[in-house]
Amino acid sequence: MAYIKAKEAAPPSVNKKVEEWDNFKGVDFYNSPSNMSKSRSPAAPNMIRDEVGKVRKRMGYYQVGETYPARINGIYVLEDKRLVHSGTKLYLDGAEIYSGLSDNRGKSWQINGKLYIVDGKGLVCFGDFGEENAPDFKVKPVSEIAYVPTIAIAKSPTSLEFTAYESINLLSNKWSEGFAGTADAEDYQLLYDELDDTEVEAKKLNADGDWVTLKEGTDFTVDREMGIVKFNTAPGETPVMSDDNVIITASRDWGDYADKVNKCSISALYGANGQSDRLFISGNEEYPNYVWYSQFQDPTYFGDDWYLTIGQAVSSVVGFSIVSDCLAVHKDYSEDGRNVVLFRDSEDEKGEVVFRIINTIQGEPAEGSFTFAYVGESLFATPLGIYAITARDITGEKYTQRRSFYIDKALVEENLKDSYAIAYKDYYVISTGKRIYLLDTLQKNYEKNAPYSSYQYECYYFEIPDARILYVEDNVLGFGTENGKVMMFHNDENSIASYNDEGRAIEAYWEIPDFSGRLFYKNKSFTRFSCVIAASVATGVTVYALVRGFWREIYNSGAIARYFDFNYLDFEKLSFSSDTTPRTLASRIKIRKVDKIRLRLENKEFNESFGLYRVALEYTETSNFKG
Repeated sequence: MAYIKAKEAAPPSVNKKVEEWDNFKGVDFYNSPSNMSKSRSPAAPNMIRDEVGKVRKRMGYYQVGETYPARINGIYVLEDKRLVHSGTKLYLDGAEIYSGLSDNRGKSWQINGKLYIVDGKGLVCFGDFGEENAPDFKVKPVSEIAYVPTIAIAKSPTSLEFTAYESINLLSNKWSEGFAGTADAEDYQLLYDELDDTEVEAKKLNADGDWVTLKEGTDFTVDREMGIVKFNTAPGETPVMSDDNVIITASRDWGDYADKVNKCSISALYGANGQSDRLFISGNEEYPNYVWYSQFQDPTYFGDDWYLTIGQAVSSVVGFSIVSDCLAVHKDYSEDGRNVVLFRDSEDEKGEVVFRIINTIQGEPAEGSFTFAYVGESLFATPLGIYAITARDITGEKYTQRRSFYIDKALVEENLKDSYAIAYKDYYVISTGKRIYLLDTLQKNYEKNAPYSSYQYECYYFEIPDARILYVEDNVLGFGTENGKVMMFHNDENSIASYNDEGRAIEAYWEIPDFSGRLFYKNKSFTRFSCVIAASVATGVTVYALVRGFWREIYNSGAIARYFDFNYLDFEKLSFSSDTTPRTLASRIKIRKVDKIRLRLENKEFNESFGLYRVALEYTETSNFKG
């Protein structure tokens, strides 16, 4: 009987597959690690964009100067001078130069070579006042240097007929009046009575056309209760036709006039034709829906009728932003959702600049007076995240759009009302007191899950919990802390000394989201790991894999990615390589029969940099995964 030998079954073919990651954008806290773009990370503390599509470890920070006795409320820079607002005091080069500020955060604005600080207690000015036998730079309350307006001209000595000229200054008790004298009038009636004890000043125009100063008690007396100046000798008629020949400057207590300005804590620069030449202020709790503005290039002059009323007092002004050539005033709540009011300059019947409402915008209410910053567009915090004001392409109707979609889940858990934001290079940077978040305006993504916003920014975060305020000096980012320290980030990427936080190592890593192969229901066996990182005199990467719910180390680069540099000798990390190009690292790994894997590429070493360019895995897919 013949037998037929059965043909042996061929072993199953093993087809190796490769998955590569080479475009790293930002973090994603919205989607789950199993359902997010491979370009984003579910966790990436202390990482930031290197170049678009590549990421690196952030640089560290160091303390600047001494530790101050109270929390840092502001850091203000004028020319090469750094002022530190600690508690209620102001310091220059570590020395106290002023006391009496608010123990709250403030902001400063440079106008005409001087720095004006708005803190909710009193408007103050820092600068060179040209005084003899005094420091070149000093601080003064603006009330001491406030502009004295001439409120009336062509005034009769004894009647109240006059030509209105300038508005009363909210910041000054003083005002001037111009009189066209008569031949025999000795008593000159002022517009206001109940003068204070400040010495009254008077000037008279003589026949030569020169102004002569007259002195109270010598040339005239004053009836303060009635507001009458009594000259010993009548000043007479003007020697110059149609010009005033007497100017009287008096002072009285205007009540809470100055407090209307001094108690404001919200501020912005804006002006005619969109220029930054007037100081706009708000935030006075007694006038929650009022905005005042200063004279052109002169914050020492706030006219008593230079104000805007924004809606009802039940809704407070939260902040300002600039939109094209308009000033946007943000309120905290409006029943119809119109939380932003737009103003633009125009001229009144006298040809003077005034500011009028041109539009209102529906959108999310602003949250936090210190969360406004302009980085290509005006950004601000809301209860739902970071928003922007933009314009529709066709109709030109302005409205608010979300910009922080990928980190909103984290932001809504933070105290945005007490957060602090600043524009730094291409980033909108906001410190919440727990973390620092960064929105990268160079990287825009058109997110389908946020259909009412045209695009979203890629986002990063730093695990820095104590940044109370942020500042930028010489194009370098810094921050002030609750415990009185002023910090500044290192800015030399090539220096290894830049990669520590006051002598502490920086823990940074980039997690790659869950990868489940081509067929999610198949067993995967991972056999090889590769990556490309930036070369440095001191760098490295430790790679972990999340397998069946547990992290385990699968690779450590050691000194492979380092190169030799005589300027940096650390014998524990010494390498004799001269290759300064990005380094390819690879290793065999053994992870068998899993349905998915998540990678974490980490560097938490002291004084080590870390730049991530590419990652790849080799794997096979075989039988069905059984759990």
